[in-house]
Amino acid sequence: MSAYGTGRRASWVRDLAMGVRFAAGGGREGWIRTALTALGVGLGVVLLLGAASVPHIMENRQQRSDARLPAGSSAQPAPSARTLVVTATDTTYRGDHISGLTLRPDGPAPARPPGVAEVPGPGEMVVSPALKDLLGSPEGALLRERLPFKTVGTIGAPGLRGPGELVYYAGRTAFPAGHTGDRITGFGQNTGTDPMPPLLVLLIIVACVVLLMPVAIFIATAVRFGGERRDRRLAALRLVGADSAMARRMAAGEALFGALCGLALGGALFLALRQLAGLVTVWDINAFPADVTPVPALAALVLTAVPVLAVAVTFVALRGVAIEPLGVVRNAEGRRRRLWWRLPLPFAGAALLLLSGGPQADGTLPHTNWITGGAVLFLIGITVLLPWLVEAAVARLRGGPVPWQLATRRLQLSSGAAVRAVSGITVAVAGAIALQLFFAAVQGEFVWSTGQDSGRAQLDVSLPAKDVATLRRMTGEFRATQGVRGVIATINGTAYGPGSQRDEGHIPTTPVTVGDCAALRELAHTGPCRAGDVFVAKEGSGMVVGADAGSSARPGARVVFHIDAATGEPAGRTRPWTVPESAREVRSRPDPMGRPDFGIFATPGALDPAALADPSARALIRVDPRVPDAAEHVRNTAARLDPMADVHALQDFSRDSQFASVRTGLLVGSTVTLALIAASMLVSTLEQLRERRRLLSVLMAFGTRRATLAWSVLWQTAVPVALGLALSVVGGIGLGIVLLRLVGRPVLTWSVIWPPVAAGAALVVLVTALSLPPLWRMMRPDGLRTE
Repeated sequence: MSAYGTGRRASWVRDLAMGVRFAAGGGREGWIRTALTALGVGLGVVLLLGAASVPHIMENRQQRSDARLPAGSSAQPAPSARTLVVTATDTTYRGDHISGLTLRPDGPAPARPPGVAEVPGPGEMVVSPALKDLLGSPEGALLRERLPFKTVGTIGAPGLRGPGELVYYAGRTAFPAGHTGDRITGFGQNTGTDPMPPLLVLLIIVACVVLLMPVAIFIATAVRFGGERRDRRLAALRLVGADSAMARRMAAGEALFGALCGLALGGALFLALRQLAGLVTVWDINAFPADVTPVPALAALVLTAVPVLAVAVTFVALRGVAIEPLGVVRNAEGRRRRLWWRLPLPFAGAALLLLSGGPQADGTLPHTNWITGGAVLFLIGITVLLPWLVEAAVARLRGGPVPWQLATRRLQLSSGAAVRAVSGITVAVAGAIALQLFFAAVQGEFVWSTGQDSGRAQLDVSLPAKDVATLRRMTGEFRATQGVRGVIATINGTAYGPGSQRDEGHIPTTPVTVGDCAALRELAHTGPCRAGDVFVAKEGSGMVVGADAGSSARPGARVVFHIDAATGEPAGRTRPWTVPESAREVRSRPDPMGRPDFGIFATPGALDPAALADPSARALIRVDPRVPDAAEHVRNTAARLDPMADVHALQDFSRDSQFASVRTGLLVGSTVTLALIAASMLVSTLEQLRERRRLLSVLMAFGTRRATLAWSVLWQTAVPVALGLALSVVGGIGLGIVLLRLVGRPVLTWSVIWPPVAAGAALVVLVTALSLPPLWRMMRPDGLRTE
């Protein structure tokens, strides 16, 4: 028994090695076939190795992000030689976030942020390489006005999440009035990661299956390139004495050689492309080349699975083929494909998904393996249904123009190659439709309305204020800014009820808003208004919001603006201020930020903002969308008024950060997968054209017009694509409904299914257009030559 097993293994090794020799020594045709196979497999390997690098990329980005965070503590540290005072000065430029931190050292040896060789001195800054390039380019002219520091160095890789990140550290001797900053002893925090909601975990699992399934399908397709020529070689081997099992093992050896070449090519391409990782930004994500390193276990899985897949696919493809010395039975009309074993696969996948139970009541997702297996089985079912659907559909096609007849007859005789070329796009579109349906149904839990009205204002600016002059200067500066159409400028503070208005230690408080009549009309229904007027703004119910219950916000109420934080008593020589009896009670209205302003509204003629304790100025700004960079001009004006002014863009909707990260990751993965599918379809199409080069030349020699042949080739691609997209719509809707049933959500909209279909169709059109020049070259008489 042992000798028999050893002999069998030896025969396997011998036959596989013989197949490798045939592939390597098959002359020009053999090397072309091997090159196409290697190219196809190599493209898939590049993407698989890239996917295996994602955990390493995200881990390194998070570590570097944590390392540069100011180290915080519950108690403010005492000044020392290593401490420094910091304040965040982030900004936005043309949609790109710029992280900024202003530093003021307390001593001669301050702690340094990661990647910074020396803490910048007053008026200096160190910047990331990407920010340095931006500031030095014409596109960064407006940003240079906002960052009036001298660049004295660049931030190294340890201080950046990615090479394209925009970051700077600026030095100051003192902060502007109204800003104190936080004293720290160093940098570095372990923020950790919050547990991801089970809905997002489910989404990630399905997305990984959807993104990687087309890659596996394409690799399986690539190892079958040159199938018709291989059949003739196998028949020749039978003629010289090889049995069927030997012929199949030799065919597997040829596929194995192509797969190994593909692994080598894919590894080389991966190593070359990872050097360009820092130059490519996809959906705001880029990485250092060193980060693009596959997880060892996943890399080993790829290196093992690809050769095994090549051998397995070859044996499966030849399982129903009778290889005889004078030919292969496939050249005659074979038996029709059966539906009975294909149709249960997607139903079995759906059943496995439903049996997993989905997210549990305790917020966990226990059966992730079942979910993964169910999604894989469902998409495999879609894949194996496509050949049957194409065969069944084209078998009923009759008549039509000559190009149509040539195309349909070719598909009726052998549709396998055409089907394999579009299998990847079918699975990708089906998965994308399912994900879009799932996204649309669950995003309500992760995307919510902010209540902000970006139609009334687009930017919110806050900065410290001292007096009416600040308000007037701020209003005038913003109104004179290029692209500004309107400004709602106010100064805000707090009023406290003195003495007798207090109740057992509770100090009644109410907000105070000082602004001109135009600004107050945006915040309350003031009616007639003139300088010197005072209003008491209440909500629609007539009640003042807040713990004071209106005791300090009413006509005739006496209030103070300064109190001692420890005792709650009026501070210093502050004098009470009385709300005029003439103050009218008005109903408030939500401001553009969505907040209902209330309390005491006063014009500058009635109340000097200088009397307020720690007042802050605020401007809600409406810009003209027709003016380029209007928002950037506003940010520059805010920086001139106060270098640390807070400027926020109003957003009608806000997204959960984890949901936004998952969505960004899916967009990146989808973009890369679509690029691979386009490349794979192009390689598959070129391989099919190469296989049919002699046939095309023969038809040309018999007088067939080039246009007729071109249209026939296009129809051979269009029919399987149309059927594949139709199947992907049905399959994608089915998988989407199963996923929504799993989480107990209804289908909210059907419109999301069409963008993936349109993207798939556009991809096919692009690949077809790129394949036309090779098609013209192959329609030449020299295609009749043979060796």
